[in-house]
Amino acid sequence: MAVYTKINNKDVLSLSNNYNLDKITKFEGIKKGIENTNYLLDTDKKKFILTIFEKRVQKKDLPFFMNLMEKLNEKKIICPKPLKNNKGKHLYEIKKKPACIVTFLYGADKSNLNYKNCFDIGKNIAKFHKITTKIKLYRQNSMSIKKLDILLKNISFKSNTISPKLNPTLDACLKDIKSKWPRKLPKGIIHGDLFIDNIFFNKNKFSGFIDFYFSSNDYLMYEIAICINSLCFDKKNNFFIMNEKKIQNLINGYESIRPFLKKEKNALNVLCRGAALRYLLTRIYDYFNTPKTALIQIKDPNEYLQKLITHNQLNSYRDYYK
Repeated sequence: MAVYTKINNKDVLSLSNNYNLDKITKFEGIKKGIENTNYLLDTDKKKFILTIFEKRVQKKDLPFFMNLMEKLNEKKIICPKPLKNNKGKHLYEIKKKPACIVTFLYGADKSNLNYKNCFDIGKNIAKFHKITTKIKLYRQNSMSIKKLDILLKNISFKSNTISPKLNPTLDACLKDIKSKWPRKLPKGIIHGDLFIDNIFFNKNKFSGFIDFYFSSNDYLMYEIAICINSLCFDKKNNFFIMNEKKIQNLINGYESIRPFLKKEKNALNVLCRGAALRYLLTRIYDYFNTPKTALIQIKDPNEYLQKLITHNQLNSYRDYYK
């Protein structure tokens, strides 16, 4: 569930007037997603998405996200475009929370990706990266490897529900990953959260990326590591198995636009470990720290524990891509 903030007809009329939209004929909450509240807005001619930013998104970061999407649209990268209101600003306050309206992206996420989908995703990530290495915007990655110590310390481990001796095991794993983390790799703005529900297809053709609210400046190869974790494992009988053919197609698609440097390839394993640990820690944090009454979708940490274990058993680039 991701409709935390309820709006009414009066709120919608105010939006319509402030953004010079045609009359909004229908508005409906979108239940997919975790972080923010989203509504689909229908007018006689077009559709739009209203996003109301909840507590997890810092207000100071919002101009970065808005400007990034605007610049990506200028460079023909397919993604939602934020509208400007009558005051020439992207952001608007609704129910005492910051909000924005973006253009509607036609298509939908897929429940299962085929090999061609993976190739197309890789190709479009590379196009995105080639643009973002030249965009002069900056936001520090709030979930970088340097920030995971703080997250781990803030987890209230209450039981061995997930795994025995989980806290010391994660602490040792984080220290090892940090000691091996690469120092100098090509950087740019990455999406930072390319899960399957943030990638749209229309009639099995790639139709764009959505939800840029984890975007930041980081290693380009870290994006690929995130995608290997989020897109290239198949669930079989409650086990998550790495699919090498999906990884091959993802990488082939990417390298059709931007070939990787040798040092990027050499860093893939530790980046995959870091990405898996990042999502494992956020899920464990929500699992142990979130009150049962909270309107947050708690995802199973065991998925990323399995993925981390898989990466810990691998070493080189060739373990992912034959």
